[in-house]
Amino acid sequence: MSDGDSERRRGVTLATLGATQILAWGSTYYLPAVLAKPIAADTGWPLTWVIAGLSIGLLVAGLVSPRVGRVIQSRGGRPVLAFGSAGFGVGLIGIAIASSITGYIAAWAVIGLAMACGLYDAAFATIGRLYGARARAAITTLTLFGGFASTVCWPLSAMLLGTVGWRDACLVYAGLHLAIALPAHLIVIPGAAAHDAPASVAAAPVAGDDAGDDPPGEHRLTQGQRALFAMIATSITLFGAIASIMSVHLLSILEARGVTLAAAVSLGALVGPSQVGARVYELSMGRRFHPTWTFIVAGCLIAGGLTILFLAFPLVAVGLMLYGGGVGVMTIARGTLPLALFGASGYAVLMGRLALPSLLAQAIAPSAAALLLGHESALWILAILMTLALFNLGLIVALRSVSSRIAPAAPVA
Repeated sequence: MSDGDSERRRGVTLATLGATQILAWGSTYYLPAVLAKPIAADTGWPLTWVIAGLSIGLLVAGLVSPRVGRVIQSRGGRPVLAFGSAGFGVGLIGIAIASSITGYIAAWAVIGLAMACGLYDAAFATIGRLYGARARAAITTLTLFGGFASTVCWPLSAMLLGTVGWRDACLVYAGLHLAIALPAHLIVIPGAAAHDAPASVAAAPVAGDDAGDDPPGEHRLTQGQRALFAMIATSITLFGAIASIMSVHLLSILEARGVTLAAAVSLGALVGPSQVGARVYELSMGRRFHPTWTFIVAGCLIAGGLTILFLAFPLVAVGLMLYGGGVGVMTIARGTLPLALFGASGYAVLMGRLALPSLLAQAIAPSAAALLLGHESALWILAILMTLALFNLGLIVALRSVSSRIAPAAPVA
């Protein structure tokens, strides 16, 4: 295959993954924002339990993600992503036909299994499996698509809700997964053997790795590398907790500052474009720097944005834009940093391991914050988030120092 044909095929692969990521995120993670209250009003189920469906899904996703990473490493991402599309379809059908809260929660558990197979972590692992050390730009491009999930699907969900109702809205999304995303993954996504990175790249070992006694695709990390991996996992988990709390409780935090609901919604809308803008900048300029610097920039933006929200309220718009930019860059960094530090060999396995604590945190943190809201002002939540973000920034700076000594690696292209 010529270089031109290879690049065209790569472009088609990324476009397909990008489109299916928009659908996957928009019909699951962002679905309750539009449909939760109508579902509760129509069925009489407690709104808390309706919203808890997503938390159940994230818990399931976190628990099975390590296994999913191992499957992608051994068999490639195509069957896993296809299974995810099928799971999304089945789970959404389950929500549509649920006659009890038990059936509704069970449907979300099925969606959680699909989330482990079909959201960013699985997609990043697939890209790393296909392109090896050349995956950085592809990961960034994919996050650009994903950044439009709420922009596309919130209005679509609202339109479907107003025209066909919430049950048929879920069926429409299920049909899109089964009729479009599922065959697209099977037809377009290359098999691992057909489009894997060259052996000299894809099999690049972790510095100091002695993989001779390990199963294919597994890493034997040195003690220092295990410590570095634990630092990355802790940082990504803290980020997941912060981001999930902000996504659920941002409007409450702004209203606690005296902002009207309409103004809070308008201000909250700044986060999405800021994420996309930061990712565009990273795509054009980020390849000049090692991903550890991307990680540091993300930590600075998130910590700076939350500090401004807490201490300098008149600059709330600036704080939200900085925070949004940090979230956008952090999403890229959590895909590219492990690839740069530990190499492409076993990357899918490592991504599965990293996803476990992060998804569990995303499942639990919003509910914990909601309990705090019942007793304290939302400003207490903001103060806690600011403290966590500042701690995380310190951890990221330490990570940069440790990584330069333990696992130096070439930047990902």
